[in-house]
Amino acid sequence: MIETKGLFIVLEGPDGSGKSTMAKKIGEYCKLKGKEIEFTREPGGTDISEKIRELILDNKNTEMDYRTETLLYAAARAQLVNEKIIPWLENGKVVISERFVYSSLVYQGLGRGLNIDEVKKINDFATCNIVPDLVLLFDMDPEKALKRKFVKSNGDRLENESIDFHKRVYEGYKKIASHYEEIITIDADRSVKEIFEEIKNIINL
Repeated sequence: MIETKGLFIVLEGPDGSGKSTMAKKIGEYCKLKGKEIEFTREPGGTDISEKIRELILDNKNTEMDYRTETLLYAAARAQLVNEKIIPWLENGKVVISERFVYSSLVYQGLGRGLNIDEVKKINDFATCNIVPDLVLLFDMDPEKALKRKFVKSNGDRLENESIDFHKRVYEGYKKIASHYEEIITIDADRSVKEIFEEIKNIINL
């Protein structure tokens, strides 16, 4: 495991559960506390990773094999971790990422029905075994979350998967939450103010 001076916060949860909104509010809070902040997202966050993102999420790529999808996510993540996240943390910054390895465990490992242990091995290699300091898992019914998401856009390739897929992902998150001590589950079916107050108490800078 890599030791760093910074703080690595990851936001996880179903599509439409409010990760982006809360990432901004967490960033504002950390800045008020005098911290240097860096935001990123997955897949993406670097020039190379953003190009991989386009491949993964393009609605035209319906023939993409699940293993290909898994490896592309890991490749994008490897580039992000080594080019941006590790240097940021070594410089003592607070890094706020929308999604990380946990997304691959539930979307590909459980949602796609692949071997979750194999998915984890691939991602351990990709990330140099780096572990976030805190993972906030936004718990919201997937049907409700997707309705919220589709108000703003038509959705990407994964967002447009069947509701059965999204339910498997949701159950997957609940399953892994008890296996990783860094994961704290947040009830996301509340007001932004209520959610943020809880998160401030958890971060407690």
